[in-house]
Amino acid sequence: GAKAAAAALGVKLIEQYSTWQAETMLAQFREAMAAKPDCIVIMGHPGNDAFADLVADAVAQGIVVTSNNAPLKELQVKYQDRGFGYAGVDLYEGGAITARSLLNAGLKSGDKALEFGNFSKGDRGLSDKGLADTLEKAGVKVDRVEMSEEVNGNPQLAVPQLVAYLQQHPDTKAIATQHGGVTPLLPDVMQQAGKKPGELILGGIDTDPKTVAAVKAGSMTATLDQQLYLQGFLPVLQCVLSVKYKMGGFTTNTAAGTLSPKNVDEL
Repeated sequence: GAKAAAAALGVKLIEQYSTWQAETMLAQFREAMAAKPDCIVIMGHPGNDAFADLVADAVAQGIVVTSNNAPLKELQVKYQDRGFGYAGVDLYEGGAITARSLLNAGLKSGDKALEFGNFSKGDRGLSDKGLADTLEKAGVKVDRVEMSEEVNGNPQLAVPQLVAYLQQHPDTKAIATQHGGVTPLLPDVMQQAGKKPGELILGGIDTDPKTVAAVKAGSMTATLDQQLYLQGFLPVLQCVLSVKYKMGGFTTNTAAGTLSPKNVDEL
């Protein structure tokens, strides 16, 4: 999405990839700022406090800063008039959307579910909280398990951990996560735990090719479609509008629903 917007709008786009590590994101922001670009797009995973001084320095230098994927609500309020917007999911509602899909797929009151997520990560944890809260309000017994930073950066490490969990909790009816790297691995977890496809209700996030294949095969129940293309395209558009025309930051909730066996072919 970002590449397409840059091509359409004539923007020189420089990409950085952090492997989802907050400290790496902050270090890359410093590198980006040193290059004195017109605009920097950031993801909100490090949190408002961690980014506060860095964003203040960038804005003071005349650099537009905007965000995607995970919100930085405090900074957006402070700098919205200078182009700080957000393209991404209302995270709590995104988790709730995923939860409702799992309930529609047959998860019911009294069932036990594992929610494997980033509950302690500030705004980012709202997605997992929205999912767990919505299931609990429906009477599902949710075990909230915090994801380590090691797993966060290397999702493959989640597989043996989740297999062991299923072996220790054989009455688990569902596994859910709001981590796009862990989601496509859930069918592998099922297989290694000796579970048949469809035996557990699986819910996740994003449309990784492996995740889409699992939805088509019926082994993945639902995955939140954040429409990540928009999360790339819209911030580049925001940069152009704010740098050239001084437009303020706009907010777009990019999540429209979930990918499920019912709509996967059409989508």
